[in-house]
Amino acid sequence: MLGAPLLDFAKTMDPASVVVVLVRPSRAANVAAACRAMKNMGLRRLRLVGPSGLARPEARALAYGAWDVLEGATTAADLREAVGDCALVAGTSGRPDGRAWTPRRFAADAGPLARGGLAALVFGPEASGLTNSELDLCDLRVHIPTDPAHPSLNLAQAVLLLAYEIRLSHAPPAAGPPAPRATAGEVEQAIAELREGLLGIGYLNPDNPDAILAELRALLVRAAPSPREVSLLRGVARQVRWAAGRIARGGGPSG
Repeated sequence: MLGAPLLDFAKTMDPASVVVVLVRPSRAANVAAACRAMKNMGLRRLRLVGPSGLARPEARALAYGAWDVLEGATTAADLREAVGDCALVAGTSGRPDGRAWTPRRFAADAGPLARGGLAALVFGPEASGLTNSELDLCDLRVHIPTDPAHPSLNLAQAVLLLAYEIRLSHAPPAAGPPAPRATAGEVEQAIAELREGLLGIGYLNPDNPDAILAELRALLVRAAPSPREVSLLRGVARQVRWAAGRIARGGGPSG
């Protein structure tokens, strides 16, 4: 599937193009919970390999709010049939593998591999996972790096983690352009006014004020303030300078 040159499609994985395939799920309750996890994150396509028990009333109850995903699920005799129309097939595995992708990498980098087609995200049975022959049908593997002390995940948890990363990577950028950054001249003007005010209240050593001012300048550079934020800082500096003048005249800061 991956032999042809990559086309210029979006890099991230579009949730609408993802097909979740559950192979021989052991409990209908887990499938129903997976339906909710999918819908939470904008995934709608579900395919099942083997019996699921979704006809049971308790399964429908556990799929609360995601009945459209549950009722829209299709079934297949085996994994080969389930992913036959998919351009990319990714199999999840609980076994650590140096070749396996993390969920975050899959969500961020797998988009071009599907070349605009469907991408299957395959989950095996809860107790045993996908067989080696089923993993061989997959173009890549995805492994969730859990704590070795307790590595097993519930099926719905695994589906939710992958679906969350897919949604996060495909989220639209924040509305509006970023705030402009203050110029070096604006920052230096604020530093100069701070210098005068802090000398006036005795915060800076008159013999070596630049040592502290250099640290304040470095702080401002790291903060990358906007012109508005620098203007606020200059206002503080002017107020400090005014208070220092009143103190020097013996009137106190508010007397």
